[in-house]
Amino acid sequence: MELTGSVQCYEWGKLGEHSFVAKLAKANDGDLDVKPDRSYAELWMGDHVNGPATLKGDGRTLAAAVQSDPAGTIGSAAGTSLPFLLKVLSIRKALSVQVHPSKLEAEKLHQQFPDIYKDANHKPELAIALTDFHALCGFRAYGEILQLLEQWEPLRVLIGTPAMERLRAEPNLEAVRVVYERLMRSEPDAIRGCIESMAECFRLDAEMADLQRLFLRLYDDFGCDVGVLSIFFLNVLHLKPGEAIYLPANVPHAYLEGDCVECMACSDNVVRAGLTPKFKDVETLLRLVSYEGGPPETMLYRARLLDEHRLPYTRTFVPPVPDFAVSEIKLPAGARQYTLDNPPTGSILLVTNGRATLRCPEGTVLALQFGTVLFLPHRAGRTIALELDDGDEPFLAFQAMANGFLETN
Repeated sequence: MELTGSVQCYEWGKLGEHSFVAKLAKANDGDLDVKPDRSYAELWMGDHVNGPATLKGDGRTLAAAVQSDPAGTIGSAAGTSLPFLLKVLSIRKALSVQVHPSKLEAEKLHQQFPDIYKDANHKPELAIALTDFHALCGFRAYGEILQLLEQWEPLRVLIGTPAMERLRAEPNLEAVRVVYERLMRSEPDAIRGCIESMAECFRLDAEMADLQRLFLRLYDDFGCDVGVLSIFFLNVLHLKPGEAIYLPANVPHAYLEGDCVECMACSDNVVRAGLTPKFKDVETLLRLVSYEGGPPETMLYRARLLDEHRLPYTRTFVPPVPDFAVSEIKLPAGARQYTLDNPPTGSILLVTNGRATLRCPEGTVLALQFGTVLFLPHRAGRTIALELDDGDEPFLAFQAMANGFLETN
């Protein structure tokens, strides 16, 4: 089933042809008119109600196709939908600093505040870099947080002497909790004074460091939002293509810039902490956020070769949740014949480079190229042949599926 993805034009997305999403969406849908001054932020590939993909063959939504034949599409007559949503993101302006609630917390929040937390599901996420990708993720090592706060007097004044003394005495999780709570509960005028003082100081620095440049960029975009100060507490990650981060419940994070493939459980639950004009649920955030800290490299999430003899070019990201797993299929230019496994619950395949032909056991033949999006249903079979076209171009695709690998971990 070849799909047309759903384009989301949020204001933080890259503009026009500068957006990887725009290029991919244009290749996916030849009728799309890419406007140079419009932001193209996300391409959704799934059955989410707010942006379902559609079948190119008959124009039905993927959701309708699944519901009309759940056994043939997702392998269960009792099923009604996919448990995951596959996306591509192109980020020009930082997304909010946020955490996602656990399943249990999501159920409670949805019951108590249904206008803010609109569903009862958790929202774990996996982001795989397509280009150089920058993000905030997890708390820094505690000693590093202390060193950064000591460098800048406005920050120390904002945090206050008691909290700073506690951090100096023993830079541990509890001390960082006290300091971060002090930051997040500071009065707006105090936050504004701190940020403006630091911005003035940084602009006069002839030897500006990367962290100072990031501060000024966020200040230019978000003004005196408390999230601008989060960069002194959270790791700043620089991912190369193919590197990934996994974001379980309660881990603070923010995507800053770049392009990525993202897969997530189907939910819209976000507890925001900053870098946004939207509602910041500070007290819920401080109750949920994980203060576990460590260096940036500990935040990276590793893929595994699940069958290195039969599938040497397929590595799979297997998070500890049943909702999703993502395989990266990366074939060198010299490869010609390969095998694609399709789980009993079906999968979604996105091609981001190269050309190939897909041959399903029942006889379906599909041409693959940049921008092709397929839903491979249960009835397509468990093993599908992949033939690369002649040429010197490598092939790259991402396959999202329900996570059936947990029992083999």
